[in-house]
Amino acid sequence: MSRTIAELLFGGKEEQETDYDQVYPPRALKAGALVSRFGPSPTGFLHIGGVFAALISQRLAQQTEGCFYLRIEDTDKRREVEGGVSSLIQALTHYGIHFDEGPIGLSKEIGRYGPYIQSQRAHIYRAMVRKLMEEGKAYPCFVSEEEIQEIRKSQEAKKVQTGYYGEWAVHRDLSFSEVADYLKEGRPYVIRLKANPLKPKLVFHDLIRGEVELPTNYQDIVLLKSGGLPTYHLAHVVDDHWMRTTHVIRGDEWLSSIPVHIQLFEYFGWTPPCYAHISPIMKEEGNSKRKLSKRKDPEAAVQYYQEKGVPEKSVIEYLLTLANSNYEQWRNEHAGANNKAFNVELHRMNSSGALFDLKKLMNISKDVIAGMKAEEVYQEAVAWAKTYDPPLAELLTEKKEYGLKIISIGRSGEKPRKDISQWSEIREIYGYFFDELFQKPDVKQDYPKNISAEDIAAITQKYIARFKDNEKNYSNEEWFEEIKEIAREIGFAPEMKLFKANKTLYRGHVGDISMVLRIAITGRGNTPDLYEVIQVLGHSKVRSRLKI
Repeated sequence: MSRTIAELLFGGKEEQETDYDQVYPPRALKAGALVSRFGPSPTGFLHIGGVFAALISQRLAQQTEGCFYLRIEDTDKRREVEGGVSSLIQALTHYGIHFDEGPIGLSKEIGRYGPYIQSQRAHIYRAMVRKLMEEGKAYPCFVSEEEIQEIRKSQEAKKVQTGYYGEWAVHRDLSFSEVADYLKEGRPYVIRLKANPLKPKLVFHDLIRGEVELPTNYQDIVLLKSGGLPTYHLAHVVDDHWMRTTHVIRGDEWLSSIPVHIQLFEYFGWTPPCYAHISPIMKEEGNSKRKLSKRKDPEAAVQYYQEKGVPEKSVIEYLLTLANSNYEQWRNEHAGANNKAFNVELHRMNSSGALFDLKKLMNISKDVIAGMKAEEVYQEAVAWAKTYDPPLAELLTEKKEYGLKIISIGRSGEKPRKDISQWSEIREIYGYFFDELFQKPDVKQDYPKNISAEDIAAITQKYIARFKDNEKNYSNEEWFEEIKEIAREIGFAPEMKLFKANKTLYRGHVGDISMVLRIAITGRGNTPDLYEVIQVLGHSKVRSRLKI
């Protein structure tokens, strides 16, 4: 009966004659090598949690010299957006997530276990469903959505578990003639799993959570939808088997579906892969925690970091701290080392969900950028600005030598400046070097309150007079001695300790002189070393800005 119904539904023999063991043989990898995958849907939105999961999967494969592949799970056509696949690949590539196999070639897929796009694998799913039907493990169901709702209402009234199972699975045992009649009527149908729970509980080992006990599946879940495309339950089981996946790293929203998936693997007679279910990245809100939400939190989208100009190295460094708590210690002991030398371990992952801290990410990013050479900082900043701030890019590239000098300030020596966490800050931090972005300070608002307008005028005029010779190159020490002389001339202490010991004799100190000059020259009270700033700006531009 089951075989004849299968022939009635599937027609010809093309879905049963292919020997997929020959098409997709076991992979020739060394012992212990892992085969992992990332299976996003092309919805156009990549969550930072997706990058996190992909990073973990990639590292596990790389650490064992295995294979990491991309599979596009596009069976839900309602959510798919145009260009979704290419945007996903571009975003992942931006963060150094590269694949050994998948739809990543310019004109064709790479790898022999494709197609790697699920909508192109319909013939494989149909063949596997036909096999289950012939073995009496699946059946066609013509129940309409309205009838499903009526079943649910009846179950709710009787206070029993809702779903399509047992006595409620009214089409589970249709005869050949009944199926034929429904087909003649043109009624749409789905193919359902004929669940047969042998035990009430399933004890499952998760690579992150350890032993987990779950109720055995008893629901006749849908395998093929009415349009012929598979559900995630069927597709991922079939694909992970024939693509020879050894380890599946995915979100914990799928943990409750493990009984269904294990049951499917058993029905097919296949060995399931190892599973690790990652808890969602959490965010602190008041005194409680919640999932990082793409609806509420802009930082949930990877596009946020690209627009802000957070280097991909910074994001990956931070995600590794979320992956394993011992990463920070490793980084301290291996300063400057490539983070690929760190081995990610699943048992060290937080089973309750890592807490996302944007402030910590930005502090890590400051360290990352501080560790870059000035040329690299300049190149990456320009590359970002060309897309997100073209006027800034034009200013930085109009005179590359000048732009590079600006970026180089404070970046040499053992303790380079840690002032940049994202490229979008460069306009604010270094904009005063460009006349187009410089904002002249307001005498009444921007200067220290203890410094009078007369003091400001005196300081700037004396500076102009002392540094009128453009040809003379002052050393840092010589320059500062001149600043001390200005302090003496207007009744300010030339040394801080002198001011502290004789506050009644002086109206201020040499630090006040430097602050007035800093604000007048840059429009800011906080900048890199003022002497270095002046060397880059040039004495001519400095004198021009001091003419209040």
